[in-house]
Order: sequence, then C-alpha cells, then structure tokens
Amino acid sequence: MRVLGIETSCDETGIAIYDDQQGLLSHVLYSQIPLHADYGGVVPELASRDHIRKTIPLIKQALKEAGCHAADIDGVAYTAGPGLAGALLVGAAIGRSLAMAWNKPALAVHHMEGHLLAPMLEERSPEFPFLALLVSGGHTQLVAVEGIGRYELLGESIDDAAGEAFDKTAKLMGLDYPGGPLLAKLATQGDAKKYKFPRPMTDRPGLDFSFSGLKTSAANVIAKEGNSTQVQADIAASFQQAVVDTLVIKCERALQQTGYKRLVIAGGVSANTSLREQLAVLLTRYGGEVFYPRKEFCTDNGAMIALAGYFRLAAGQQQDLTIGVTPRWPMQDLPVV
Repeated sequence: MRVLGIETSCDETGIAIYDDQQGLLSHVLYSQIPLHADYGGVVPELASRDHIRKTIPLIKQALKEAGCHAADIDGVAYTAGPGLAGALLVGAAIGRSLAMAWNKPALAVHHMEGHLLAPMLEERSPEFPFLALLVSGGHTQLVAVEGIGRYELLGESIDDAAGEAFDKTAKLMGLDYPGGPLLAKLATQGDAKKYKFPRPMTDRPGLDFSFSGLKTSAANVIAKEGNSTQVQADIAASFQQAVVDTLVIKCERALQQTGYKRLVIAGGVSANTSLREQLAVLLTRYGGEVFYPRKEFCTDNGAMIALAGYFRLAAGQQQDLTIGVTPRWPMQDLPVV
C-alpha cells in the first residue's frame, strides 16, 4: 500500500509518500518560521493562508521525487487534529478532495499519534508494548501503548507544555523565534548548576506535568541577573536541566508503574540532546531501550502522518465524504486497529 501524507496542523507544511514495502519514498517540508518571526509566535490566519499556497505545489514535488503518479497512490492521510482549526482545514480539504477525485480512501490522522509512531520510520523501531513520552510545543504526555489505538494516558501537562516553556523562556531572554532550539544551543555553553530552578510536581505522587511555575522562576532570575552572554548561558543550562530532570523523574515513575522496558520519545523536544542522553542512561539502568525518530522527524512532518495513515488504512479504516477537523482531540478516543 502506498499512502500520501499531508501535515498542516500549525506552521509547517509537510508532505510525504510512504510505501509499506519500500518505506519512505519521498518527504518534503516547508517551514513558516520566517513568516511568523516578526510576530514572535505563530499567527493562525497567516499560517492558514500559507498552507493554501504551499500544499498543492509540495504534493506535486513529493509525487515527482517518489516517481509516482496519482494512480500509484492507494490512500490519502491528512492531519485532522489537534492543531489550529484553519490550518487543519486546509490539509483536510485538500486531502479529502484529492482522495475523492482519485477515487481512493482517505483517513483523518491524529497529529500526536503521528508523533508517537514516528520512531517506526527508523530501521531500529520499537515493538509493542512501550511507554511513550510525547513532548512538543503544545503537549507533554506520558502514554502507555499496547498497540495502534490502544493508548492509556498516564499523565499530561496541566498548563504549559515543555516545548512551550522552552519557547517562552527563550523569548524572555530576548532570543529569536523559535527560541527553544536556540536556548538548548546556548545551554551547551553554560553551567547547569549555577541557578537552582524547581523540578515541578516531582515532590508529590503522580505523572502530570506543570512548567508554568518553572518559567516564572526563570523570568525572576532573568530580571534580577541581567542579560550578559555568560549569565544567559548559565540560565539556559540551569533551566534546561530542570526540564530534563523533571521529564526523566516522571518517566522513571511511569516505567515502574507499567513495568515496560521500552521508551519512545517523540515530538519537537525529543530532539534535545541532553534529554536523549539522560533518558538513555535511565533505560540502561532498567535494562531497557529508548527509541526516537531522526531529528528531522521530531518536529511536524508529513512522513509520520503517512505512516500513521497507512496503519489505519491497511486495517480498513477510512473517512466518509465529510471534511472536518478536531482542534482538540484526545488520543485515547481513537479506535483500536
């Protein structure tokens, strides 16, 4: 089966073609970062308009790079949520319309399920069951995964997600948009023990996350200490260490609770080198393994949507002719494959 994947949930237009025999045939990505940089964050209306301009040309490019024609596509998968409603509608309208025109089945894909399954694009991929840590700008979740659609939410962020806290703290430091990766890069030059930031909600039972207080603590230090290069590097390193420590502590609790020996980390923050290194140490201590996608598939992309779509289309699931999106969509509501 050959599936066209379309991702337009936020500020990146991602298109890919996945073949169940040959793997990923093509994937192209257009980032809107320059478009939103002057505003310091994503402007939903601008994002939607840019997806309208870019999606069809990128689909043509992906087909060309894969050496495919419309007749070679067996199904179309598109992100239907969570995400920005207007941006999602662009991909949903184009994906559903193409499927109807080509007389192929279509499938609405859950964005976070795409991230969760992204490590399966790699040669070394996890087997079920496993624990998943999904960390991005909009979500921080721990999920027990027994199979496609068999998800148990163990814990999630009750306010700012980890990636959101990275971006907001970076903005307070005066770093360019998007600030999270810049903060992580700056952290490599700083002393992670210089400032004592809280490890939120680790002093009580449970697997939920909260990063708004940590962001506020960082804001207070930034206001007090100034913005010299070394001070910024030390704040970045100390802040990053607090986030990583919090995530590692919660992952360890979840591993103990589930008894699983495999951990998947996915989402934009999963590209963080410090997080990967410390989770690898944790899993080695438990005699387990950690899995993650290559860094280009940590952020939003069409490849993960094509793969998630393949699993469900191959199981016989497909959409009716309705074009609809679900900006808020709990992953545990998905049907089991």
